[in-house]
Amino acid sequence: MDEVDVVDVVDTGPESGRTLQWQEGSASRQARWRSESGSHPPKKMGLADDTTRATVAYRLACEGTSLVYRGDDRNARQLLAAMTRRVEERAGPAPTDLLAAFQAHRQHQSTAHQVLSRLLVVLDAQHRLLLKNAPDVREACLEVWGPADEPSVVSLRELLGMIGAHEWRRKGLPVAVLGARIHPHYGVFAPIRSEYLDLVAQAPLSRVERAFDVGTGTGVLALILAKRGVAEIVATDVDARAVACARDNVGRFSLEKTIAVLERDLFAQGRADLVVFNPPWIPAQPRAPVEKAIFDPDSKLLRRFLAELPEHLSADGEAWLILSDFAELVGLRPRGFVHEAAEAAGLEVRGELATPARHPRSKDRDDPLHAVRSREKTTLWRLGRRESAR
Repeated sequence: MDEVDVVDVVDTGPESGRTLQWQEGSASRQARWRSESGSHPPKKMGLADDTTRATVAYRLACEGTSLVYRGDDRNARQLLAAMTRRVEERAGPAPTDLLAAFQAHRQHQSTAHQVLSRLLVVLDAQHRLLLKNAPDVREACLEVWGPADEPSVVSLRELLGMIGAHEWRRKGLPVAVLGARIHPHYGVFAPIRSEYLDLVAQAPLSRVERAFDVGTGTGVLALILAKRGVAEIVATDVDARAVACARDNVGRFSLEKTIAVLERDLFAQGRADLVVFNPPWIPAQPRAPVEKAIFDPDSKLLRRFLAELPEHLSADGEAWLILSDFAELVGLRPRGFVHEAAEAAGLEVRGELATPARHPRSKDRDDPLHAVRSREKTTLWRLGRRESAR
């Protein structure tokens, strides 16, 4: 198909439940707009099918037109893959300056997200994907959105991400230091990097009666602490999905009496002998909710954690701050930041454990940020209250 009829889209309803209305020939269509990544509803829409050429779809998407796919599921995925190749061909070589390379990579990711998210599919009121030979996506959609009572429109790229997350949740991810699997939920940072897990498993641990796992995510660090013999652990997270995920994993290990999972903004009430925090490690703006586990603008969350930590740490207690030096390598955060911020909060650095990156991207020479990732290391900073602040 070389030509696509483009129609205007009417966007109605509140921000949390927008409804799209459009025409397909003589038929009027209506469906709820869904986007977990925060993409804006389309203003113009065309129909794509099994005859639509990738060059046409890519051009329209770049111009801001979204395409609703009507045809075979496999062909829809192939069209998305062909559009992805065209986006990647436009990436260009990475600048030699590391900060410029990071900024160019982020801009490319943003452009790719905008363009590729414009290939849309329709689900019926029971979350059934309205494509020929489509897989059953109902369980994946229920996990993210809950029950539906109306048709919905969603980016195919985003739906595929939900399907992948559903498989991770169903099968689990192996965690070597636990000798078991963790089951991440959609929208919760998955423990695919083993470096920080190994550091928490290896750090010197004196007698600890009570520990806090701040920003628990899947609950994996709390589970490691429990395996190391900590008898009382309070795991907190501000995100409701993370709280549900951590409770699910704690339940799988039958550790509900050892680990309490609470929805809190940073700290639980009271003090702990050990506080563990694996914060977002890149001080830049997240583009989507799931990126908040990685990006922390101006290190605001990290600064707040350090500032509030003394009020939640017992006199002789210790905090383990796990942080990648990616930001220092690209020039987004000055070296010495942890020492300076800790001192300003009345804390001292008692020691550190560091390990080089071992994740797949650190070895991928085709990665535009390979020069950074190949030198990246993760450090567990051991922090305590200064003698004068106890």
